[in-house]
Amino acid sequence: MGSTLILKVRIYLKPLKPFSYRGSLASFTLNPSVCKSPQLPLSARFLCTRDTKSNPGGRQTDKRNSGRTDGQSGVKNSTIRFRDEELWDGAVKGKDKSSDLWQRLSFPKSVFAAGTAKRTAELLKRKQHVGEPEGRTTRGAAKVHPPDRPLAAAEWTKLKESLGNPQRFDIQMMCALFTSGAHLDIAKSLLTFVAMETGTLSYELLLRYLTLCVSSGHDSEVFDVYDIMRGSFPSLDTGASSLFIKSFCRTARWREAVSILHEVKKVFTPSPRNYGEIITAAMLNGDTTTAWALYDELIEKGLSPHQETWDALFKGREKTNETEAESMSQSEHQERLLGILLYMRNNQIYPQHSLAGSIKTWFESLTGQTWTGSWTSTTPKGVCRCCGSELESIQLTVEEYQQLKDRVMADIIQGRDVFNKTTPEELERFKAFVKRKPAFDVVVDGLNVANTNKDKSRQSETLLAVVSELEGQGLTVLVLGRKHMLRPSRSWERHNMNLIQQKAHCFFTENISEDDPFLLYATLHSGNHCRFVSRDLMRDHKACLPDGASRRLFFKWQRGHQLVVNGSVAAGRKVRFQSIPSYDTIVQTSADSWHVPFDDTEDRSTYEVPQRWLCLTTKH
Repeated sequence: MGSTLILKVRIYLKPLKPFSYRGSLASFTLNPSVCKSPQLPLSARFLCTRDTKSNPGGRQTDKRNSGRTDGQSGVKNSTIRFRDEELWDGAVKGKDKSSDLWQRLSFPKSVFAAGTAKRTAELLKRKQHVGEPEGRTTRGAAKVHPPDRPLAAAEWTKLKESLGNPQRFDIQMMCALFTSGAHLDIAKSLLTFVAMETGTLSYELLLRYLTLCVSSGHDSEVFDVYDIMRGSFPSLDTGASSLFIKSFCRTARWREAVSILHEVKKVFTPSPRNYGEIITAAMLNGDTTTAWALYDELIEKGLSPHQETWDALFKGREKTNETEAESMSQSEHQERLLGILLYMRNNQIYPQHSLAGSIKTWFESLTGQTWTGSWTSTTPKGVCRCCGSELESIQLTVEEYQQLKDRVMADIIQGRDVFNKTTPEELERFKAFVKRKPAFDVVVDGLNVANTNKDKSRQSETLLAVVSELEGQGLTVLVLGRKHMLRPSRSWERHNMNLIQQKAHCFFTENISEDDPFLLYATLHSGNHCRFVSRDLMRDHKACLPDGASRRLFFKWQRGHQLVVNGSVAAGRKVRFQSIPSYDTIVQTSADSWHVPFDDTEDRSTYEVPQRWLCLTTKH
């Protein structure tokens, strides 16, 4: 912002205290006509710190982070929530009696394979929306259209009057300028107009302007805004601090971002993005000591680093400005980077393809070592197609199985809300039933399997076909159902239900009971060889487990034990199941190799696993 404008402007602090409580700027509200505009995308209603444009005068340091899984949020009203994670978007072996059988029953794809859920959803969407008109517009058409050139004060006045002199004209217009990707000079002319009209620039308007500057890479303008806001307001909110950190880290003034981070820490825990941007800047500027110190701090706070942060650490030892005494040795740096791979393993994190490429490059560049990296896949039996190594088994060890069994029994079967799903009497009756029976080889979620076909009149026929397929292989089968299935009807034919009860052990719960806790109990009680048939992905039950380690163990057990009927069940056709992998999809290492599963698609859901691997081998 030019010095002339700074001299003209008397900054007025609205009656709010940005840093006095977390998310203090959330009290700002936008005019609904702007907030709901189709020209203003959802993430444009927030303040955040994701840069989607390159820096015209320098490097682009930020990329869109995919897969995080886990941090979704929405708008409950027209309140702005200034998130420090994103910028406005849009503008800017076990061997048992049935091991061979499972291979014969399997179909060569898995419900847990990356992209399966996305493809299924798109297929269903196409079927449901055939013939639906396209191009339907969103409610709340935009009412504010930004000019295509800087305006004089008189022209801004005329434009404002033509719109009915809205009270929040300046904020609405700055939103529109951001969304349209307007030139910065137009935004400057708007600030000049507001300063001349009111004699003040509010905190919120400056924050909007700051976001526009950061997103378009105008870092010198950011420095001016920083000086103004520092001199005019007692403190900065989280959104402004994150934006300043992002911008400063792209410049020679990156160390000032460390000071801003320390101020943020006095109030709340900074985001992984805040840490990551400074770590990246430190590595690019040769300060490995600061980078690793902040990385350790990030991990100690229980935060999960962004993939861009790991990418910078694997790439960033190209130059150093540190003295020999200060600099981390190559062996220590190598140990720290291998620690990142172990962190990914322990937390079941999969690097994106770009990060996997940086890992490959780093291994191949190690002095005095002969690592070779290759992109590959595995055979159905879990053998690396590149080096021939056998990957770790999906089957749990005896200790892991007992640990999981105890956790599931305590937190899912006997958890606080279990009797919202059943009654104490019914649960005890089922436990006694299981105790009397032999160990089962497979437990079938009867109602879930019966609904595999859309034709509700064939439910009992569908269930009978699946049970007959399993029973025909000499397996001991338990079918879990509900009592209404025993009442003869068009869907539940008496003859079919009688045959099912002859071929399998059956337990029918009350109609209001939930089947899954019974299914998990029977499967785990029968032993590690027992599998279960259901399309239910058990995400709610996995969420009941108290810690990440238990949830990852549950997911590993689930992938190695869950059978899913492939497609529909048709009369006279063999029932087929989606494949169960024999190997675990996780970062793993041996004396002379590393195998790293990586994301090569944006379609992977959180409960799916990648299908591609980075194979790293060395010759001693």
